[in-house]
Amino acid sequence: MQFRPEIGEMDQETRKLLAPSGVLRAGINMSNFLLVSERSKDGGPAGVSPDMAAAIANSLGLAIEYVPYPNPGVLADAAGKNEWDIALIGAEPQRAEVIAFTPAYSEIEATYLVPAGSPLRALDDVDVKGVRIAVAERTAYGLWLERNIRNAELVPASGLDGSLNAFRDGKLDALAGLRPRLITDVQSMPGARLLEGRFMAVQQAVGVPRTKAAAVDWLNDFVEAARTQGFVAQLIGKFGVSGLSVA
Repeated sequence: MQFRPEIGEMDQETRKLLAPSGVLRAGINMSNFLLVSERSKDGGPAGVSPDMAAAIANSLGLAIEYVPYPNPGVLADAAGKNEWDIALIGAEPQRAEVIAFTPAYSEIEATYLVPAGSPLRALDDVDVKGVRIAVAERTAYGLWLERNIRNAELVPASGLDGSLNAFRDGKLDALAGLRPRLITDVQSMPGARLLEGRFMAVQQAVGVPRTKAAAVDWLNDFVEAARTQGFVAQLIGKFGVSGLSVA
């Protein structure tokens, strides 16, 4: 799907800074099943994020190379290692210390799943002493919880499946996660339910290493055009993603 907004060209000096090899290396979080919802014929990533990255490269007149990472934490850790030029990842203050972000192009609601018979009825009921919350470590919503939970105990686990297992096996009080994933998880647990509302929304954005921050102005314009001119909505429709919305 082609998208080349009329936003002006990135100047040659900045483009050379961003992608000195002439190939735009895009860091992709493979664990986000909404943004990487399929695989290409060669096993590479396919979905909203890879297509966004490809459209950016096409608008810059560059070839695209996907650099896959198993989770967003590892992707963010690579910001200073010259492994990628742009990253499509949830924008969070901790990550912003090493990554310069555009505004969000899409967002995903995060909420809690609670077990059968739970006395927790509302989001505000969760952050109280004695409540234990399972959460996938180093996710955007996990980082948000680390900053904002004051009384409950966070129980971090590796990956989405790991947090589900920790919740179920440890008989914890709540499982934090993205609403689309939790809708699937709740089906395997009779009596379990999702709390209404959201405690935050993961803001999916485009980022560059701080050493390449000069490229953010052009990327800001691209993301704004992609969002307001319907390209992001078209990608969500193309891949049939439920639970992902235009920011």
